Amino acid sequence: MKKLLVVTTGLAYGGAETQLTRLALRLKQRSWVVSVASMLPPAAYVDELEAAGIRVYNLRMRRKVPDPRAIWRLAVLVRRMRPTIVHSFMVHANLLARICRLFSPMPVLICSARNINEGGRWREWAYRLTDPLCDLTTQVCKAGMEGYIQRRVVPSHKITYVPNGIDTARFAPNPTIRGTLREQLGVGDRFVWLTVGRLEPQKDYPNLLQAFHQVVKTYPTSAYLLIVGKGPLQNSIEATIERMELGQQMRLLGIRTDIPELLNAADAFVMASAWEGMSNALLEASACALPIVATDVGGNSEIVLHGKTGLLVPPRQPQALAEAMQQIMNLSPTERQAMGQAGRAHVVANFELERIVDRWEQLYIQLLNQKGISISAQNLSG
Repeated sequence: MKKLLVVTTGLAYGGAETQLTRLALRLKQRSWVVSVASMLPPAAYVDELEAAGIRVYNLRMRRKVPDPRAIWRLAVLVRRMRPTIVHSFMVHANLLARICRLFSPMPVLICSARNINEGGRWREWAYRLTDPLCDLTTQVCKAGMEGYIQRRVVPSHKITYVPNGIDTARFAPNPTIRGTLREQLGVGDRFVWLTVGRLEPQKDYPNLLQAFHQVVKTYPTSAYLLIVGKGPLQNSIEATIERMELGQQMRLLGIRTDIPELLNAADAFVMASAWEGMSNALLEASACALPIVATDVGGNSEIVLHGKTGLLVPPRQPQALAEAMQQIMNLSPTERQAMGQAGRAHVVANFELERIVDRWEQLYIQLLNQKGISISAQNLSG
């Protein structure tokens, strides 16, 4: 039987957790018996997963509180489930799964690094020390994989690149909903910039707000910014918006479940991150044929082709970000549409979700075969 246990640091509305959920649901459709174990109490996606028949387990850890009992809880779960594959997501889950393997047998353990920056040198040393306990590490972006090899975090023969995948049928241009949602949002005929991401240091919202403040000086009545997300920096972001007197030119929308619709209501997408892995938000924006301005960090350049599907700028440089945003606004509608269409074509060709799930299954087969466990492609198709 094809049994997969996915171990994750948490389940929230973040990029890694979103990708985990998409992968789990598609593998379930392909006849895998899938379960998910979350180190932290899950805060998102549980209903969606369990409605599909995917059991979600809570290892009952607390944020920033080490709890060795989680090793025992996961080991007991692995012994009871006897999964064919254990696949961990994010640094804490990767380390927990590796240590757990000392106490509970796992035919194959795959550990997935989801960001170019997973927390500094001590975590990279932890990866080095525990590397013999996993069969393969994957990196979500090429820059991350190359960095891990150069810094000797993972041996070159034990790491591979597997990008995020996007459902390009769900995230697609839909002009019929544009007018309705823009009316609901009250943006009129203004040029709407959209960004999606947790309100946390990685996304560098101070950089974005400084850049947008400059854009508003040039386009005081036409530029508008929508921010979708929630996180620990909300109060400081709200204070900055008030200090910069941007309250009439932007809105914080919080958590939204209608991201495809919001993307279709926008005119362009912007991302000001200080670092990234591979951004689901950029993939989604490209799939919806939006021109993009993004910082050139992590895997962003794999999604945004500079000058063709959008513009890339250095991180932490609000002047460069503002100039790129104004450059997009100065394009004709036809030029912006061509840029967006090129972005969608690029995503469909390289990041379609079914193709990425195929890649994961190929890795599963390869690693199991190396252990003398045969699961054929015919079996994998159900």
